[in-house]
Amino acid sequence: MPETFVQGYALVVGVGADLPVTVDDAAAVADLLRDPGRCAYPPDQVQLLTGEQATAANILAALERLAQSTNPASTALVYFSGHGLETPDYYLMPYGYDRADLPGTAIPGAVFTEHLRAIKARKLLVLLDCCHAGGQAEAKGWPGVKSPLPPSVAAELGRGSGRVVIGSSRKDEVSWTGKPYSVFTAALLEGLAGYGAFERDGYAHVLDLAMYVGHMAPNRTNDGQHPIVKVSNLEDNFALAYYAGGEKEPKSLDWAITGVPTISAEIETAQVATCRRMLAHRREALLLMEERMSEFVEYQQIPLQLIKNKRRTEGQIADLERKLGLRP
Repeated sequence: MPETFVQGYALVVGVGADLPVTVDDAAAVADLLRDPGRCAYPPDQVQLLTGEQATAANILAALERLAQSTNPASTALVYFSGHGLETPDYYLMPYGYDRADLPGTAIPGAVFTEHLRAIKARKLLVLLDCCHAGGQAEAKGWPGVKSPLPPSVAAELGRGSGRVVIGSSRKDEVSWTGKPYSVFTAALLEGLAGYGAFERDGYAHVLDLAMYVGHMAPNRTNDGQHPIVKVSNLEDNFALAYYAGGEKEPKSLDWAITGVPTISAEIETAQVATCRRMLAHRREALLLMEERMSEFVEYQQIPLQLIKNKRRTEGQIADLERKLGLRP
């Protein structure tokens, strides 16, 4: 019988309107979190706001409920799919925003950050799939600079620990749409389903997810979209959720887009091809770890878990290279 990830709480927002894919994205994330055979969050601990429900007032009220419901032992996830805009003040653009009255109809970055600060969970992941393009991944005309990550959120990370923010793209990029989901969210769903798990321990871990999304988005957009990751004093590669309801073996998702790997036997017809894919993924993961470690001023400040993950990945790369005859 599937287990329940009782400590899991989430707020999932898909604004809709001129970005209809965001509704499907958000619904898919919420469904996966609630699925007892997947992430296994208690259904009443996952708030979903889409379309007309995703107004500024409703989003802020939902963040307040999240803050009231969680405690330091909780794991909290906040997902927002919509526009982000820097004018130079930063705004998340909810349903019903008015560009002539951004302070009155949008969510200022500082206000969003204040509501995140009120969440007491020591394990918090914020996912911002912002700046979607049109059907052909072309940017829309906007006054100001489109930006996926509020500067105040990045600054807030220095105030606490166990907090991770992943933005879908760099400031000078667009976030690509796709079918059935946007590129970023598709990779996120796969990561939560265990596709990027370094260890088959039954849990989707935050750094595994970040590295998987960071690898797959550029890979599927011809190097056109690069998620950004901000981490605050992460002492543990904490578990975000179960990936298979407490079981150790990941399950294939029932949808696919071009370039998406599956866990079905169909892609494992050749052992060498499988090893080469694994090797490419491990090498990319190692680069992401080294980039993350370079952000620390002193080696002693690097989280021990990150160092362990790097060493384990180096060992996995060596094993795969030996299998492929690339080293003795």
